[in-house]
Amino acid sequence: MAKRSSLYIRIVEGKNLPAKDITGSSDPYCIVKVDNEPIIRTATVWKTLCPFWGEEYQVHLPPTFHTVAFYVMDEDALSRDDVIGKVCLPRDTLASHPKGFSGWTHLTEVDPDEEVQGEIHLRLEVQPGARACRLRCSVLEARDLAPKDRNGASDPFVRVRYKGRTQETSIVKKSCYPRWNETFEFELEEGATEVLCVETWDWDLVSRNDFLGKVVIDIQRLQVAQPEESWFRLQPDQTKSRRHDEGNLGSLQLEVRLRDEMVLPSSCYQPLVQLLCHEVKLGMQGPGQLISLIEETTSTECRQDVATNLLKLFLGQGLAKDFLDLLFQLELSRTSETNTLFRSNSLASKSMESFLKVAGMQYLHGVLGPIINKVFEEKKYVELDPSKVEVKDVGCSGLHRPQTEAEVLEQSAQTLRAHLGALLSALSRSVRACPAVVRATFRQLFRRVRERFPGAQHENVPFIAVTSFLCLRFFSPAIMSPKLFHLRERHADARTSRTLLLLAKAVQNVGNMDTPASRAKEAWMEPLQPTVRQGVAQLKDFITKLVDIEEKDELDLQRTLSLQAPPVKEGPLFIHRTKGKGPLMSSSFKKLYFFLTTEALSFAKTPSSKCVNELNQWLSALRKVSINNTGLLGSYHPGVFRGDKWSCCHQKEKTGQGCDKTRSRVTLQEWNDPLDHDLEAQLIYRHLLGVEAMLWERHRELSRGAEAGTVPASPGEAPKDSLAQLLRVLQDLREAHSSSPAGSPPSEPNCLLELQT
Repeated sequence: MAKRSSLYIRIVEGKNLPAKDITGSSDPYCIVKVDNEPIIRTATVWKTLCPFWGEEYQVHLPPTFHTVAFYVMDEDALSRDDVIGKVCLPRDTLASHPKGFSGWTHLTEVDPDEEVQGEIHLRLEVQPGARACRLRCSVLEARDLAPKDRNGASDPFVRVRYKGRTQETSIVKKSCYPRWNETFEFELEEGATEVLCVETWDWDLVSRNDFLGKVVIDIQRLQVAQPEESWFRLQPDQTKSRRHDEGNLGSLQLEVRLRDEMVLPSSCYQPLVQLLCHEVKLGMQGPGQLISLIEETTSTECRQDVATNLLKLFLGQGLAKDFLDLLFQLELSRTSETNTLFRSNSLASKSMESFLKVAGMQYLHGVLGPIINKVFEEKKYVELDPSKVEVKDVGCSGLHRPQTEAEVLEQSAQTLRAHLGALLSALSRSVRACPAVVRATFRQLFRRVRERFPGAQHENVPFIAVTSFLCLRFFSPAIMSPKLFHLRERHADARTSRTLLLLAKAVQNVGNMDTPASRAKEAWMEPLQPTVRQGVAQLKDFITKLVDIEEKDELDLQRTLSLQAPPVKEGPLFIHRTKGKGPLMSSSFKKLYFFLTTEALSFAKTPSSKCVNELNQWLSALRKVSINNTGLLGSYHPGVFRGDKWSCCHQKEKTGQGCDKTRSRVTLQEWNDPLDHDLEAQLIYRHLLGVEAMLWERHRELSRGAEAGTVPASPGEAPKDSLAQLLRVLQDLREAHSSSPAGSPPSEPNCLLELQT
């Protein structure tokens, strides 16, 4: 049994930020820290005081974390980035509102005395004496202290205070991992109620010393002759009065939700998993159709989460294709109009979206990556709507005259035709690159739609069904928001965003098979019609080849892919090399392209992918592939061994124990993460528990119908039996949670905490 904590974070936008640049504007971005460890950095939005990010993240983190902090920064090219303000959410606050935070909150000033981090190692002992007891405090070491000096380190010392008496340790120069091993003694009076205060400071020769954190210890809880030794988390100095500057630094709109799950052993979830898998294997022939019942009882707001959890569960059981095929049949059985097929946010549509992101993200990068990169590199002004053309945006130089509106429209059409043609050509060549399980799923979709809508008048319907997912719900969103699909590191500027939007519209027109309705919607897209018509023929040919995969070919392709270790991360990293010594030493950066799989970390001098990865994404990926490493060290040295000592803690033994603990628990969720079957089963159980009352009501309706003879009895079990089994499984899981040390899981809350200005 294990407790799993995850944090859903959506950084929406900011407003009324202060101007940090001489131009009267700012270049804001956000950094998210968990217990002072940076885990997320948003894109920079240039030259604005009201930035929009709209970035979502899922973070897995240890249940013992303390705070989540959001820092709004102003990026500067020539100097250190400015801190605008922050929002800090303690874990206790998040846990008391499981529905999460949503809304605007004021940014507060970043006080250096509150920006503390790290831990200090102390040994405390009360020794008996002839006249009075003596308090012995041994200051052993500290780790992960905040760097306060320009050299990226600090010069820490410790100040121990008790009853007005103060003693200090020696100063350790240039280290965030100092070791002191110094002991101080104080005389204790009987019944003393004072506290022992241990403060850590950064020594400065010229300016005042910087505060690094403190620990306050209640002496009364210490027992005579029983020493206590432990690591203590450094706390900020909250004795100073806070400045009332709320509202002066602007506001930040956030959505934050903490989820704690107590995951039981795998054996506890087997009845639930087996029951759901049995329903999927039976398909439309099943007596109870639990999948259909789950869809009926799932609200719109949580349908995406339920679809993702179910998909990952069946993906781990090798039944993803069968699960999606069942959803296709269920939706087709209640659809009579072809123009509404798979256009709603049904369980089938949401599950297919999740499936394409889980199984097809690498394929998407291979097809779209080069085209998206070219659009970003060219930065051309593109516009087809005459009402939005601004000739001044095109610019002119020297004696060249400005372009006319007609010339701008024609040049824009040529640019878009080139991008659309390149994309369709890349798509046509990508049949063999498409994952076998994706091809097999599209084959089932194509066949089911053709069986449901036969006849020459519905010839295009199976093709449109495939493109409704491939083009409208996968490729088009990735084109419009490449950063959210990890195709680019930064958001596009206004000019590039418009080009991407027009390209996405053209792809949608091709995906709709150039229907009259799509042409009539935006008549100014007419200059692209020749390329769109040609693209429709290319797309139909591509889909015909894509779904032409037999069971044997599917198994052979899966077997071939299973022999290759799946990539977890790939992209460039800069290796810093320092040459020479002294103040005039020269530095250089060497760019290497790394490729991380679940088996190895390799690198080359040339790129295999142009996707740029942030440092925290690499750290997260390395932690994921090391999670099952039985030889993972508990500590490490964050510095280098230079000369005769480590640069971080000044320890002289090269093979000695590390001075910092290994952080292996905070990871960013990605679509290619390894499946966690027990967690997915727990999340499905949690959802079913929330709709249990509706399931019981449905069970009673089926029971009354069977007694009245209105529900036809099947040759096997009655329709209500599978639902009755599900209700029994839920009861067993509830009892398993109740008997666990952590107790039963909390019921779903009904309130959402609003953050208001």
